[in-house]
Amino acid sequence: MENLESSNYAFPGLNERAPEFKAVTTDGLKTLDDYKGRWLVLFSHPADFTPVCTTEFMAFANRAAEFKDINTELLGLSIDSHYSHLAWIRNIKEKFDIDVPFPIIADLDMKVAKSYGMIHPGAADTSAVRATFIIDDKGILRAMVYYPMTNGRSIDEFVRLVKALQTSDEHGVATPEGWQPGDKVIVPPPATADAAEARLTEGYECTDWYFCKKQL
Repeated sequence: MENLESSNYAFPGLNERAPEFKAVTTDGLKTLDDYKGRWLVLFSHPADFTPVCTTEFMAFANRAAEFKDINTELLGLSIDSHYSHLAWIRNIKEKFDIDVPFPIIADLDMKVAKSYGMIHPGAADTSAVRATFIIDDKGILRAMVYYPMTNGRSIDEFVRLVKALQTSDEHGVATPEGWQPGDKVIVPPPATADAAEARLTEGYECTDWYFCKKQL
């Protein structure tokens, strides 16, 4: 088995600066800096004109306005040509009556895909797996999720995750499993013995000193 540490396949780190890119897209040249001040969901797919990818692109397209409402842009990618992307989005419009309102990176040289760890040799040497990266408004990589070639993503989860990350940033809290806006959030556990002793008297909904929730 190939040692990934010595291969050409990079894997970016969470809470680090997202890899820079300058790429041709269906909306012209795009760079990471173009999205400064906005959140970005960068997602790859194995190939144009494939059925699972088509369902995902239609789902992202149908939720694009919802992402925009939370200051988040969408950017797709596959290792296909600029012209293939254009033909595919025209086909989606013709066959499914859905406009794809976000750009798609044409990554024929696999430069962006490799820098983001979208190429997994065990899956395919020349196709990007279903990878999704959430990058915050400062260009920091905050979350990444990988799916196999055979199974589509849930767009609901990415909407939820962006909202959860933004809530954590704004209020200095964590969010529990399945959290949705309006649900109670988790107060960070105390870091000292004195703070732990005081926690149960601070007015939170506590099960124990380390597990307390509150309503925003």
